Amino acid sequence: MKKESKQFLASLINSISPSGYEGPVANVWKKEAKAFASRVWTDTHGNSHAIVNPGGSPVVMFAGHYDEIGFQISHIDDQGFCWIQALGGWDPQIAQGQRVQINTKKGIIRGVIGKVAIHLQSPEDRKKVSEVKDLWVDIGAKDKADAEKMVEIGDPLVVAYGYEEMANGLAVGRAFDDRAGAFVVLEAARQLSALNPAAEIHCVATVQEEIGLRGAQTAAYGINPDIGIAVDVTFATDHPNMADAVKRENLIELGKGPVITRGPNINAKLFDLLVKTAKAEKIPVQINAEPRGTGTDANALQLNRAGVTTALVSIPLRYMHSPCELISLKDLEACAKLIAKTVENITPETDFVPF
Repeated sequence: MKKESKQFLASLINSISPSGYEGPVANVWKKEAKAFASRVWTDTHGNSHAIVNPGGSPVVMFAGHYDEIGFQISHIDDQGFCWIQALGGWDPQIAQGQRVQINTKKGIIRGVIGKVAIHLQSPEDRKKVSEVKDLWVDIGAKDKADAEKMVEIGDPLVVAYGYEEMANGLAVGRAFDDRAGAFVVLEAARQLSALNPAAEIHCVATVQEEIGLRGAQTAAYGINPDIGIAVDVTFATDHPNMADAVKRENLIELGKGPVITRGPNINAKLFDLLVKTAKAEKIPVQINAEPRGTGTDANALQLNRAGVTTALVSIPLRYMHSPCELISLKDLEACAKLIAKTVENITPETDFVPF
């Protein structure tokens, strides 16, 4: 991957932007899009848009969500400790003991998620699964008045883990779900800007996916695309204790290429075109089956208005919804190329009526 692309990816990952508070990551994404897109803007919901080849046909919408799971402050007690609620799906066992960054109007405030030390827990307490309602954030405040000088009710926070590269072309950080997808859709649009597509490409970094696919729903309604391609992450099943998951999700490996989903949420002819393009371009791909609506922006796309020709292309990821989400940079590159080359082959005459 090019140095500039890695820097863009790292800037996305390092942005503090949980669901509903995506402003920082939107600024990063839009700045990059302005280098090549014909038009770039953010809508009233917070989705960021970039158009390539305006006026083309058909209209193809890319969707990759750039919100992340996080927390927000819901109460400040008399001692100055901040109690929190989850933004998105958290395993509270992972959240305990983490350092956090709180995004406030005055800047970033540091804190830690506290828990009673194991030495002071009863044998019964040690066996209990903590809940988010039992977690608090310590910002070092003397009391409530001191805390209120630093933070406010509703301030969002994320765990303090950023982008790092590892061996064999892997990268780790929080929020690869789904900043990886927001990165890929923009990279695919960038590639198409240098090609000669017939289609108008409407690339969208969507908001609030983690709390109900909300941004994709409103963006798709406004755009009314003919075709929609969502890019998200999916479970890599190539690590220990995944034997049962392999039977359900298939064997999905890091570095073995993007995952193309097949099932009712996916238009069969668009699926076939993705697979055909992958073979022609010698792009390795993996296939998984999803027998109902997916929990991704693809579901919102397919069900928009009178229906949209939809596909889901995913990036294998280990340790989802944790501070150490792990991906392969090769998979990101392959995913962007696959989408760009597929859309390059779509014309107004391309038939996607499924049967």
